[in-house]
Amino acid sequence: MSKDKDQPIIVLAQNGNMSAYEKLVDRYKHMVFTLALRIVGNREDAEEVAQDTFLKVYSALPTFKGDSKFSTWLYKIAYRKGLDFLKKQNKHPVTSSLDVHFKPVSRLVTEAWNTLETKERRRTVKKAIEKLEADDGILITLFYFEELSLMEISEITDMEANTVKVKLFRARKKLADILRNSLEPETIQGYERARK
Repeated sequence: MSKDKDQPIIVLAQNGNMSAYEKLVDRYKHMVFTLALRIVGNREDAEEVAQDTFLKVYSALPTFKGDSKFSTWLYKIAYRKGLDFLKKQNKHPVTSSLDVHFKPVSRLVTEAWNTLETKERRRTVKKAIEKLEADDGILITLFYFEELSLMEISEITDMEANTVKVKLFRARKKLADILRNSLEPETIQGYERARK
């Protein structure tokens, strides 16, 4: 949602209008849950992180000045709550559950073939992202799957935009290497099976 569309609801919520706050929660609950799931790795913990996020948003809403988009401000809170949860659990961020948001790159022959191909791509990309360091996986997820800008990711992670850009470039290279290494053997095996 754009800053303009959220602004009237935010003002009402800041003035104590509970139904306006509930509208904000409804509008962003999926986004918050998805990020939490990517960080903590399982649904139960992600639900807890999402609840903690919205509790924090409720108490901090009066301090929201509108200098950034509401969604960016909210994402930053969710990101921090996810990391705080992991610290308490003494765990590290994970980047699983990409099944929900993977968009196929292209359609090739038939729908059946595409469905099979998409499932295989999804599985391959998911496995590759899981092999990345957690920070790299989160950057890839925020940029490609959540389609956030470099500036929004910068605000969420408290990194300079140029740092995000460089880290994202390096993460893409690592992901490409992982994919190249995992796809080539599969392609070769498939070719050899077809020749027999």
